[in-house]
Order: sequence, then C-alpha cells, then structure tokens
Amino acid sequence: MTAPRALADLTWEDVRDLDRPRTVAVLPVGAIEAHGPHLPLGTDVVIAAAMARAGATQLEAAGRPAIVLPPLPFTAAPFGANFPGTLSVSAGTVTALVLDLARELTRQEFAALAIANAHLDPAHLAALQAAVDDARANGLLPVVFPDLSRKPWALRLTDEFKTGACHAGRYEGSVVLAERPDLVRNDVLASLPPNPASLATAIREGARSFEQAGGARAYFGWPAEATAAEGRETIETLGAILADAVASGLAPAREKA
Repeated sequence: MTAPRALADLTWEDVRDLDRPRTVAVLPVGAIEAHGPHLPLGTDVVIAAAMARAGATQLEAAGRPAIVLPPLPFTAAPFGANFPGTLSVSAGTVTALVLDLARELTRQEFAALAIANAHLDPAHLAALQAAVDDARANGLLPVVFPDLSRKPWALRLTDEFKTGACHAGRYEGSVVLAERPDLVRNDVLASLPPNPASLATAIREGARSFEQAGGARAYFGWPAEATAAEGRETIETLGAILADAVASGLAPAREKA
C-alpha cells in the first residue's frame, strides 16, 4: 500500500489537479511538551503524524482521496508548562489558526479538514472543539475532530489508555518505539516504575498540572511495558478512528448529494 501524499511535497500544479471536492485534508496536531525522562518533547507530534498517515491510507483504500498537511506542533499545553522544553501557546491562538486553515481549505474547495490529534490537555481539546464549532457556524467545510478522550473513540484504544494513566506510559511509548525508536531513552524507560495515577481522574477532580495530578516526572502509566508491536497496532487503530470519523462526518453531505 502506497504512502499517502503530503501536501508540502507537491507542486501547486499537483494540487490544482487533485479532485479537491472529494479530497480530505488531514492535519496532524500535537504539542512540544514534557513526556517523562524517556520520551522526546515531540512525542505527541510523532503520534499525530502516524495517526494522520494511517488514517489517510485507510481513507484512500476506501475510495476517499486524502492528503496529509504539515503537522501543527505548537498548542496549549499548560499541564506541562513547569517542565523545561514545554512550549505552550494560548488556546485562542490554536483556535484561530485552525479556523484560518479551514477557511483556506474551504476557499480551495477541499471536502473536509480532519484533525489527527494526539495531545489531550483540556485547554487544547477545548481550543480544537471551538474551531470545529466556529467553522460550522461560519459555513466552512466540515472539520472532523475525533476527541480520543471521549466515547466512542476512547473505548477502541488500549487498556492503559482507558485507565487515564497514559501520558508517556505504555500507550504513547509503544507508538514512539514503532515510529521513532531512535528517540527513546531505552535504558531510562526500562528503569521507570509504574505510575498508575489516573491523569483523567485528576483532571476531573480539578488538577491543573502534571505535578498536581501525581506526575512529578511528567509520566503516567506503565512505560517499561511499551513495545513496538503494540505501537504498530495502536497506529492502525488510530487510523481507523480517523477514517471512521471522516466517514461519519461526511455522511450527511453524501445523503444530500
């Protein structure tokens, strides 16, 4: 199966000749944020890019043209803001940027914008949802955003993910091992004890930082159990989630056609 096309690798004439009214533009979205002492700051970007590639590949296989946009690596990341290297921007900036991108894609007559998101900070999720809502209110192209922190999508992911203790743990570590093993500090990973504190529960109880949630070293879960094999399975699941969300999001348009 051929890799999906990347917009940045094409010429303007290539894009002119795309079947844009049927083509979904896929935007990988992550963060530059602390992911324990064993994973890179760009972990979410690595995961989002893998999700975007897998999702676009599955869309193409189902007969829906797709193209992958350059990743958006800067977003609201207040939970990790106290850790050196985390670069957090305002939620309003994220909403405005995604909305402007939706306007451009609408102008160029693409079918939809699909967000392959791997960053689950509440401020970031709210910013993306605001962009989805604003795009709808302004009559722009559909913006499809499967929020992995919510049903039904969360139920399709790994057992660790479902516990809520899944930041820089087995779930994320496995994907990075599958995609960029050169970026993993394997000696550190193997030595890390489990941290079963549920970040999701802590957020519901009012925590506003990794430290408040029980993640003094910016990780949650079972990092030493990460495997590349699990990562490859997770990537395929993430791609299926994105493809299914796009199919659902575009279903009303097909019914009207």
